[in-house]
Amino acid sequence: MENRHNNIEGVSSMDVDEEELKGKEEEQDPFLEFVEYARSELLLLVDDLNGDVSGPGWSWIVSRILKTCTAYSSGVTPAILLAELAQAWCEQRRLGAPKKRLELINQMKKNHRRTKLPNTVTIDSIYEKNFLSLNSVLEALIIDAFVLPGTNIHMLTLGDYWSSNIIDLYLHRRFYDSANLQSGILNKGREVLLTGCYLRTAAEGSGYPRLLPTEYLVIVLDENQDDDAMLLGAQFFSDSFSSISLDAVNKGAYYSLYARIESIESAETQGRSGILQSKQVTLVDDDSVRLKFLLWGEQIILANLFRVGSMLALDKPYIESSVECDTDTSEEFCLEYGSATQLYLVPCIQQEEQVCVTLTPNHHQSSRPLSLYGPSQSLRFSQVSLPCDSHGTIDFSNYPLRSFVADLRNKMTSISLYGVVTDIIKEDNNPETVFSLRIADTSGVIWAKLHFARFWSLGRLSLGHTVFISGLSCTTSKQKRLEVSWSENGVGASFINLSCLPALINSSCLHKLSQLSDISNQTSYAQVCQVWLDPMEYYYVNTRFSHSLCGHFVKKMPSGFLECSFCLVNCDVEIVRTFHLKITLADKSTKVLAWCTGQTAMDLLQISPEEFCELPEEEQVMYPSSLENERFMVSLVNCKWDGRVTDDLLPEDLILWEITRACKCE
Repeated sequence: MENRHNNIEGVSSMDVDEEELKGKEEEQDPFLEFVEYARSELLLLVDDLNGDVSGPGWSWIVSRILKTCTAYSSGVTPAILLAELAQAWCEQRRLGAPKKRLELINQMKKNHRRTKLPNTVTIDSIYEKNFLSLNSVLEALIIDAFVLPGTNIHMLTLGDYWSSNIIDLYLHRRFYDSANLQSGILNKGREVLLTGCYLRTAAEGSGYPRLLPTEYLVIVLDENQDDDAMLLGAQFFSDSFSSISLDAVNKGAYYSLYARIESIESAETQGRSGILQSKQVTLVDDDSVRLKFLLWGEQIILANLFRVGSMLALDKPYIESSVECDTDTSEEFCLEYGSATQLYLVPCIQQEEQVCVTLTPNHHQSSRPLSLYGPSQSLRFSQVSLPCDSHGTIDFSNYPLRSFVADLRNKMTSISLYGVVTDIIKEDNNPETVFSLRIADTSGVIWAKLHFARFWSLGRLSLGHTVFISGLSCTTSKQKRLEVSWSENGVGASFINLSCLPALINSSCLHKLSQLSDISNQTSYAQVCQVWLDPMEYYYVNTRFSHSLCGHFVKKMPSGFLECSFCLVNCDVEIVRTFHLKITLADKSTKVLAWCTGQTAMDLLQISPEEFCELPEEEQVMYPSSLENERFMVSLVNCKWDGRVTDDLLPEDLILWEITRACKCE
């Protein structure tokens, strides 16, 4: 192994024989297929949100998908991934933009003449305190309305007239009909009042606070706007309080009513489980008929959104006889806030709110309009602008497309590569902890130097494993050869071994289920198969010690010390007992011989190495019979590349496949 050290210096994609890459261009990697699908969905979202034309970079999307897969080890769905991507991208856009008041809010503020409701809080104060009480009121303006890709989850991005921040709200499902992106009333520029909000803080998983769904939302209408006036006239002016019939209600009729708020009073009612708080809102319609609109229990916070003198439109209120309402009233029936009720408010403008004052210039002005592109315009990439420093080094962290080995040039930084590991060597003649990693993709192969702060910290990695590396930098050596390096502590540096991700075999959207007869030893990605164990065909198991940091086997040196075959360091105190398992896998099409170690071997054998060693020798011999015909989902990678073999196998081994993950089928 050490004899190859002097041969790796300066090797780049230009030095590779073209024959070496023949057969490597296989059918599309299922993981990459999903990345492209997610990218197309996000570009549609960018168009909907009138965001940056370039949208999220390819590397950013892959990083977020892998981060989510790491968090959801039991598996992910397209909906989970797309929702996480959409939310993260919205936060990314907000993070990169200066905290300036949006132009839409500035335009609407010209017509905003109301004073704040008593319990109104600002979005800025939510960020400052990282807290929101349930009885707080938000007088908000819808900046964006969109659906999380791959789901039917509706989101509203809200601003207000007094804040430079915006915040996202998960919309309650009772308002989904009103949030239809084509014809809904909950669209950009619409004012809403809401209360009863729970705050999902950044500490609970996201980069920014969000508002969880609340059913206490009132839509603000303006009678001076043609669309709002038409809505009121078409939906609410045909019914009156006098037209309500309890017989009709009992037969399923519903009403849409419009009335002025005359008073709001608190009340207490003795219920079965104690005193029940309520609010009695007295409404008066155009015929001067009065009815009480009752709010019970938790609903009373809805009254925080009302003001005496405002006009309230009630669509499908629950109508109950006064006897069952448990309230003293002369009316035959009363109104309640039911599960299908939707409220609209036309606020009153009090005379004292119409005073005009001279304002000092506001420095929080938007530098660009919200709407740059029409809905019919599609997103295309022509030229991409990337930052460049005084030395000519270009930052590719936001590059929108995938970077290939063949694309690498001098003075490129924040590069990401997705490929298969074809060789890896510890540079023991280097005083630092440096490994040289040979990565291959469909365009070429290249050596990259991995610089670690202290020791190897990436877990188990071996030949044939598919990896994603971000934070790579390219320079040119004195010999005019391209050198690629990666630093563990570098900005934007990450290293993910996809082949060993538990979520891979549990997520059908990230892999294609194959038969053993169809898998190819040239495919440069993990292949997932449903198999059963056939230990009677071939079976070998042994317990050995491995290095806990890298997962590779250790060997005893003549000096008596234990040395890691991968890291080439003494590791007497960093060893764990593990399995070395070779076994036949079978399905209806064929059989293959494969090997594994670590957690994967424990998942297949369903026993720990310590427990296995405690078994009597005869039980260890008979143990394979208990595994026969056990069914598993397994992830397989080709562990032999270009005649090279992983350190955990002997060169004469005929095994082509390593099982990197296994999950028992229920």
